[in-house]
Amino acid sequence: MAAGHSHAPVTPASGSAGAKHRKSLIWALVLTSTYLVAEVIGALVSGSLALLADAAHMLTDVGGLALALFAIWFASRPASPTKTYGYLRAEVLAALANALVLLLLTVYILYEAYQRFFEPPEVLSVPMLVVAVVGLIVNLISMRLLAAGSEESLNLKGAYFEVLADMLGSIGVIISALIIMFTGWTLADPIVGAAIGLFIVPRTWSLLRQSVNILLEGTPTGFDLPRLEQTLRDVPGVSDVHDLHVWTITSGVDAMSGHLVIADGTDEQAVLQGARASLHEDFGIDHTTIQIETPATYGDEIKTQV
Repeated sequence: MAAGHSHAPVTPASGSAGAKHRKSLIWALVLTSTYLVAEVIGALVSGSLALLADAAHMLTDVGGLALALFAIWFASRPASPTKTYGYLRAEVLAALANALVLLLLTVYILYEAYQRFFEPPEVLSVPMLVVAVVGLIVNLISMRLLAAGSEESLNLKGAYFEVLADMLGSIGVIISALIIMFTGWTLADPIVGAAIGLFIVPRTWSLLRQSVNILLEGTPTGFDLPRLEQTLRDVPGVSDVHDLHVWTITSGVDAMSGHLVIADGTDEQAVLQGARASLHEDFGIDHTTIQIETPATYGDEIKTQV
């Protein structure tokens, strides 16, 4: 019985998809932090819940972007005997934290909107509109900066979703301000505030599920495990496949382990090379641990398990 282990080095520099987009994240953080101050002042001056909701989202953006940057830095720490994968999972933890904060924030906004339906406060539409327009511009720029990274990194995806929610929030605030300006209907403010909160729930829930799935070492979302098993069975010399596992270390880095049963006398190295080539070419997996077994050793393993 033999085992083969092969991988492109899962190092902080090459292993983290988020690290490639660090500069974009920094610029988005600078823009968001600068605008946050103006939006908080605008929310206090205008008395708008919709603007306050957007400001609260902007606050979580600042925290989320800062957390994402911290996670990228933390993930760059080298592996150690006690942390053999290093700290790459820090980015997944950051995405999980962002999702939880957004869900809690949504609950607060919905509660505040409910309160305002019964006691609508006075809302100043002009400062509300000005601040929202500036916020829309800032959010569009930030989204542009984060768009590419959000396709590769769950960490940046969390930050992108927060900025997306803010962008939509800014549009909502603009609509609310225009309604109040031309009709005087102040209930538009809590309605828009509640709508902003409800809009982000499905996307935030999806981010939460993906983060938890990675932390539980579940099969990557959308990954075709039966196809992978069949691909390994098709490798010349392989008669059976078992104990197959695929999981994600961090965004962009999947790993696989499994046992391949071969007939006595089969060239083990040729089987290993064929399996690794198929995993790389067909599934983009380079971090693999493959154990080679013969029918006899496989039978002994089954007896041991029983």
